[in-house]
Amino acid sequence: MIRKLSVATGMDWVEIPEADLRILCGCPMDSVKHLMKRGLIMATEKNGAACETGPNAILLSDVMLQNGEFANLGEFPVLQMLYKQGLILPGHPNNTGQKPLLIGLAEQVNAQLQYIYRGNYGLISAEELINAGMAPEQAQQMMRLKLRFAFGAIRPSQQLFESCIVEGQEIEIRHGVTIRRDATNVYTFRYRDQSVSVNLNLAPGQHYQSAYPLGFQKLDREYFGVIHSGEGDGWDVNRPSMSSILMFQGRIYLIDAGPNLFANLSALGIGIDEIEGLFQTHAHDDHFAGITTLMRAGHKIRYFATPPVRVTVAKKIAALLSIEEERFQDFFKVHDLTADVWNDIDGLEVRPSYSPHPLETTIFHFRTLWQDGYKSYAHLADIVSLDVLKGMITADPAKPGINQDDYDRIQDDYLAPADLKKIDIGGGMIHGVAQDFRQDHSARILLAHTARELTPQEKEIGAHAPHGTVDVLIAGQSSCSRQTAAGFLQETFPTIPAYHVQMLVNHPVIDFSPGMMLIREGQVPEQIYLILTGTVERIRSRDNHLSRLSSGAMVGELMGLYSLPVHSTYVAACFVRALAIPVPLYRELVVRNHFMARIERTTDQRSFLESTNLFAEGVSQQTLGRIIDAIQVRHIAIGEAISCRDLTMLNLIHSGRIERSVSHEVVDILQPGDFFGEDNALFDTPCLFRLKTLEPVESFQIPGELVANIPIVRWKLFAAYLNRTMKVVHAVEDGHGGLRWNQAFNIQVLEMDTHHKKLVQIANAIAAIIHVGQDRGSLEAAFERLVDYTEYHFVAEEQLMERYGYPDLEHHRDRHRQLVSQVLQYRQHLNDSGHLKQHDFNSFFTDWLVKHILSEDRRYGAFLNAQCIF
Repeated sequence: MIRKLSVATGMDWVEIPEADLRILCGCPMDSVKHLMKRGLIMATEKNGAACETGPNAILLSDVMLQNGEFANLGEFPVLQMLYKQGLILPGHPNNTGQKPLLIGLAEQVNAQLQYIYRGNYGLISAEELINAGMAPEQAQQMMRLKLRFAFGAIRPSQQLFESCIVEGQEIEIRHGVTIRRDATNVYTFRYRDQSVSVNLNLAPGQHYQSAYPLGFQKLDREYFGVIHSGEGDGWDVNRPSMSSILMFQGRIYLIDAGPNLFANLSALGIGIDEIEGLFQTHAHDDHFAGITTLMRAGHKIRYFATPPVRVTVAKKIAALLSIEEERFQDFFKVHDLTADVWNDIDGLEVRPSYSPHPLETTIFHFRTLWQDGYKSYAHLADIVSLDVLKGMITADPAKPGINQDDYDRIQDDYLAPADLKKIDIGGGMIHGVAQDFRQDHSARILLAHTARELTPQEKEIGAHAPHGTVDVLIAGQSSCSRQTAAGFLQETFPTIPAYHVQMLVNHPVIDFSPGMMLIREGQVPEQIYLILTGTVERIRSRDNHLSRLSSGAMVGELMGLYSLPVHSTYVAACFVRALAIPVPLYRELVVRNHFMARIERTTDQRSFLESTNLFAEGVSQQTLGRIIDAIQVRHIAIGEAISCRDLTMLNLIHSGRIERSVSHEVVDILQPGDFFGEDNALFDTPCLFRLKTLEPVESFQIPGELVANIPIVRWKLFAAYLNRTMKVVHAVEDGHGGLRWNQAFNIQVLEMDTHHKKLVQIANAIAAIIHVGQDRGSLEAAFERLVDYTEYHFVAEEQLMERYGYPDLEHHRDRHRQLVSQVLQYRQHLNDSGHLKQHDFNSFFTDWLVKHILSEDRRYGAFLNAQCIF
C-alpha cells in the first residue's frame, strides 16, 4: 500500500511500509519542523534505545530555486536521519547499514552532497583555512579541533548517503518501489499495482510556508537596543532559531539569517530595505537558510563576518547554486572582520572570537561609547560546554583536540561580562550549557538555542526572551522616523533645498496595523505615503499581481501628481509607519523645484517598469530614474535579426512577442514585461537561444551595469537564467543537439566542476550561434568569452593543485598552455575561413577540453578527493 500526505506548500510525504520506504518529497527550509508538526517525526524507542521516527529518503526538487527561495535544503533532514533516528550512531538498533537515500536529478543530488559536506565540516583542510586568511599555526590548531568533532576523520558525503539518480526512464528505488520523472518537478511512484504522483512546483507568487505562526509586533527604533527575533533551535516547532536584531542610531543589523526570515521580519514590522547589515556567526542552516531573503533587497546589504566564516557561507551557496564562490559578492557589500580585536563600524564596535564548533564559528561582542564608558551586548550562538571542551584538551599536537592555552582563551571569551548576553544552551557535544555561566558577571543573561522549557536551575542563571521583546541599552532621544524621511526625500530629490524637505517632513507620521488599507484601487490619492518602516503589499488581483514595497518607497505619488485613480490596492503586510504628505503641497514643491517636466517626460516608462515583475519592488525612485535615463528604445520588425549588440543589453519587452527556442525546441514565448539578454549582459554567458519575433517588438534596452548592483533585480534575473538553463539541459538530453553535460565529467571537486559546466554552457552557446547563423559579431564575442573563461579557469585550477602539492602540476601547467594555444589557433582559423559548421566545432570542443577533463583533470581530482577535497 502507498500512502501519500500533503505536508506543506511544496512538500509531500510518500510512504510504502512493506518496502520500509518513507520519502520526504521536497525539502525546503524547516522541512523537519513541518514533519514534526504533522506527527511524521515522533520520539520513540527501539529495543530500549531512544530515537525518532522520520523519513529515510528525500526526493529533491529539479530546480534549486523556486520563486526566489532555496528548494533543496537537506542538511537538517539528513542530520535527523543520521543522529536522531540513529542510522549512524554506533550500536544503535537503527544502525543496520542502510544509509539515507537522496533521489533526484544528478545535478541536484551532487549539489546536495557538496552542500551537506560543507554544512558538516566547513573548510576541510589547513590549506583552505590559510587561503581564507588564517595564520598557519592557527589553521593547524583549528584542524585539530575539527577532527575531534569529526571523531578523527572528515568523511565525504558519499560515505554517509546513497543516491538514486532519476533520468529519463522509470527506475527502481528499493524493494520493488519505482519512480518515473514525468515533467519538471512531477514524479510518479509505483509499487506493485499502485501508484501516486507528486508535484513539487510552486505556483507563481507562492512561497514555502513558515512552520510556526508569529504574532505582529509594533516596535520603536532605539539608539542602541536588541530585538529578540529567535530563541529556538533547528528542531523547535514553535519558535524561530536563535538570532537577534541590533538597532543602532536608527540602523538595523541582523545577527544571522535563519529560516523563514521574511516572515520573521514582517512579524516585527521590519522591511527588507531597512536592513543595513548582517553579522554571520556560522553557516549551519538554522543560521543561514534565510540568506536569500537578503539577496532580494533593493540595495546591497553589508555582510560582516570573519573571512573563514564568509568563505564557508560562499562555498555552501556555490554548492547549492552551482556558481563560482566569488559570485557571493554580487549580492552583498562584504566587510571582513578581524578576529579578537574591536572592529569599528560607524560607531558600533564588534569583536568576533572563534568558538569551537564542527565548522567555522564566531561569537560576537558588541559595544558603543556612552557617557562614562560602554554599553555592550554579547551574542554567543553555537558555543560548546566547557566540560566537553575540557575533555578535548591534549598536549600532543599530533592528536585531534585542543591545547590548554586555547581552552583558557575560549573560556575567557565566553565569560567576558556584558550589559546583555544571549547564550546557546542547546547541550550535547556541540552546544553550550547554562551552568558554565553561573559565575558570569553580565548584568542580564538570556538563554536560547533550545526547544524546551528552562529548568529551575537554569532560571537562576538567566531568562527566556519571548519573540519580539526588546532590551533597550541606550534609549533614543530624537525622532528616527523624521530623520529617515528627510534622508529618503533628499535622495529622491537631490537638489531640493533643505527647507523644502522640512516642509514635507513636518506632517503626520501614521502607523498602519497589519491588514489596513493605505489606498484602494480606483481611489484618487489625497496623500502620498512615504514608507518609513515595515512592508506594504501592492495588489492587483485582476492579473494576479502582488509585489512588496519597503522603506523609501512612495505610495500614490505618480497618480497623486496627476489626480488620477491608482491601479492597485495598497495594504499593510505588518505594522507600517509612513509619512503622510498632502498631495497639493507635494505637487507644488515638485513644480517649484523643476522636477515636474522630468516626471512628465518619464511617466509612461516609469509606469511600465513598475508594472513588471522585474522592477515592481525593491527599486528606489532614484535608481529607477537612472534606469529610465539610460533606456534605449529598440524597434524590431518581424523577421529582423536580433543582433550581437542587442544581446549585450538587458532587453525588457514593452510591446510585441518573441519566440525563444534552442535546437528547434521552443522554450517559451516572451510577452510584454518579459526580458531577454541577461545571459550576456549580467552573467557573461553568450546567449544560446534563437530569438524570433512573432510580432513587431518595442524593447527597452538597459545597460547591464545599471541593474547588476540591485540585488532583487539581479536575483530575479539569476533565478530565471538558472531555470532556463535547466530546460536547455533536458532539451539536449532529449536529443536536440548540443554538448550534453555528462556526470562522467565530474571530477568531484565542486569549484572545478562548476567551471567545467560553465565552459560547456559557453560551448553550447557557440554551437547555437553557428547553427542558427547569427551575425559574425555574436560568434566573435562568444569565442572571446570562451578564451577569457578558459584562462580564468586554468589559473584557478593550477592554484588549487599548487595549494595541495599535486605532484604532476608542471605537466598539467604545460598542457594548459597547449590548450590555450589551440583555442587561439582555432579562433584564428574561424576568422580566416569566415565559416564554421556546428559539427566541426562540437568535435573540436570534445577533442580540445572534454578529453582533457576525462584524463588529466580526473587524475588530479582523484588526488584531491583522497585528501577529502571535494
